[in-house]
Amino acid sequence: METMLETVTISVAPGLAHQALLEQIIRQGQVQVVFQPIVQLADGKLYGYEALVRGPSDSILHSPVMLFEQAARAGLSGVLDQVCIAAILRQFALRQLPGILFINVIPDTLLSADVSVEALLGLLQLNGLSPQQVVLELTETRPNAGYPVLRQVVDELRRTGLRLALDDLGEGFSNLRLWSELRPDVVKLDKYFVQNIHADPLKAQFVRSLVDMARASGALLVAEGVEQAEELRVLRELGVAMGQGYLIARPQAEPALARHYPLPRAPQHAGDRRRPVARDLLQEVPYLTTAHSCEQAYQMFAASLQRFAIPVLHERRPVGLLTRHHVLETFAKPFNRELFAKKSCMALADAHPLVVSAEMDIQSLSGRVVEAEQRYLVDGFIIVEDGAYLGMGTGYDLMRLISEMQLSAARYANPLTGLPGNVPIGEEVQRLLEGERPFVVAYVDLDHFKPFNDHYGYGAGDDLIRELGRILLSQLDMTLDFVGHIGGDDFVLLLQSCNWRRQLQAIIQLFDQRVQAFFCAAARHAGGYHIADRGGQMQFFPLTSVSIGVLPVLPGRFLSHYEVAAAATQAKKMAKKQEGSSLFVEAREFPVLVRPTALAV
Repeated sequence: METMLETVTISVAPGLAHQALLEQIIRQGQVQVVFQPIVQLADGKLYGYEALVRGPSDSILHSPVMLFEQAARAGLSGVLDQVCIAAILRQFALRQLPGILFINVIPDTLLSADVSVEALLGLLQLNGLSPQQVVLELTETRPNAGYPVLRQVVDELRRTGLRLALDDLGEGFSNLRLWSELRPDVVKLDKYFVQNIHADPLKAQFVRSLVDMARASGALLVAEGVEQAEELRVLRELGVAMGQGYLIARPQAEPALARHYPLPRAPQHAGDRRRPVARDLLQEVPYLTTAHSCEQAYQMFAASLQRFAIPVLHERRPVGLLTRHHVLETFAKPFNRELFAKKSCMALADAHPLVVSAEMDIQSLSGRVVEAEQRYLVDGFIIVEDGAYLGMGTGYDLMRLISEMQLSAARYANPLTGLPGNVPIGEEVQRLLEGERPFVVAYVDLDHFKPFNDHYGYGAGDDLIRELGRILLSQLDMTLDFVGHIGGDDFVLLLQSCNWRRQLQAIIQLFDQRVQAFFCAAARHAGGYHIADRGGQMQFFPLTSVSIGVLPVLPGRFLSHYEVAAAATQAKKMAKKQEGSSLFVEAREFPVLVRPTALAV
């Protein structure tokens, strides 16, 4: 790094507070480096570390915010970056940390004449690191020299093996443009979109979109600021691959050399809906270790015709997968038995098997299998818990379970919307009652739907019902809430989100906007239309609106889903008494009931 700094001349602008201190920190390299682990969210396996820099501990510039703000005011951000890069590489090499190293850098540092590709490579070589071990993480979004110049420099760095990450995605439009311009290898999701994502469906939808973008661009998505088990659960369900945050580990100057980090599970409550997960496909498959030979692997396959694969473990963690067809075919060839028999079984193993967390939901698992190579459907996948081996699952069992889920859903689904019908609605209400969890029932019904259906035709009526179903799904948190379609224009929502009132108001607002497209211009202008009734008399009907009756359900208030349905129906009737789209919340106090030990069937 001395070669990167030797041409730098620091001029002290008079009157700037702490300028002399900043100059001292830069000249003497007095920065402190801490490392925060980045892990796979599926199983806690270490991916690498982000290096974070502070000023001297006894200094007013100890805070990284104050340190880098002062450097920016003094026009020394690039110089400070160079000092930080040298310190980070030195400490990473000194501590012999495993995995990938993420280094924060502003774009203008990469564009500086003082930071050449040759100088960076020389620094890496000096510290015994390869370019493939390092990811440069851009921490600002607008390079002064412009995007084309930055992309040219980034492409030159990539050719050496260095990789690029985009930091704090979601802070503004400019870093979305950087994603498009630079095509980074890694994208860091800003912690704002991670915090309380389990309670904010809009954040979940935003992250879901970014997951799709990352897959399309081939980028790895890393969530920053993971601090709650519920956040971790939602990020897993959405398909975010990597994460970092206090829930996993805090930044430390001397982090533990752990290859895996135990990840907590979100608390489960009675009455929570049970979604199928990878654990449901678990088969107990005998394993070998790296100390076993290829001959021992061959004998295990020969002893059982049903044995399709054998995992290879090292300290209870999977490192490879032996497949029946590959081992038997290899031993069948002349001289291969003599060649491989005494070698470690890893010589014939796939060193990159598909490994999934036991708690990964089936939808995410099927996506992983489809995205992976076709062989995983045949060879199967390894299932782990906190990184430790549990067993295996097969592509056949996965497809069978998905088919069963689809058939079960279709059996009780409303044919018009595909949403759960009366039977699953009743079952879901009963589950929540038995779990003694508070929840909210919202009975949704269209106003003046029959005259609309008669006037515009049943095709338009079906389209309007389907549109209402889409609106309901778009405004709810499907990790917590439930949408059912009783039939006709009646829907039932079972809500456990804390912001349910805001969700329902958003549904009404969105419906009132979209329903306009279902009427002709004259009806929109008049606020309704005239049609003849059965007696031939012309009657005016307003535009179709939506009424929502809300029933808060507290533990002990109802014994069965029949009682809940009756009370929710009354709330809906009260909502429909109001003109236009309306929301009525039942405020009556229902008596606390004593649940009998057994109900007569």
